Amino acid sequence: MRQNAILRLMLACFLLYVAWPYLRVQGSPIGSYFWLTWLFFFLLVAGANLAIILRIPNKMDVSSPSHEKKRQQSYGKN
Repeated sequence: MRQNAILRLMLACFLLYVAWPYLRVQGSPIGSYFWLTWLFFFLLVAGANLAIILRIPNKMDVSSPSHEKKRQQSYGKN
């Protein structure tokens, strides 16, 4: 899993390296919006892959199953 994340991060960095010279050559506001969107998605991809590499845990689960069981048991005692 970490090897895939490293490869994806390297690919994203390579694409940024290739696109960087053209970043300053925009002719219209639409081109500026495109590059801002492209950089946003690059940061999103790079951040997600760095989180995988650094093994940052996902904090989506607020309560653990053991906490739920304790809560249900405490309701049963009342």
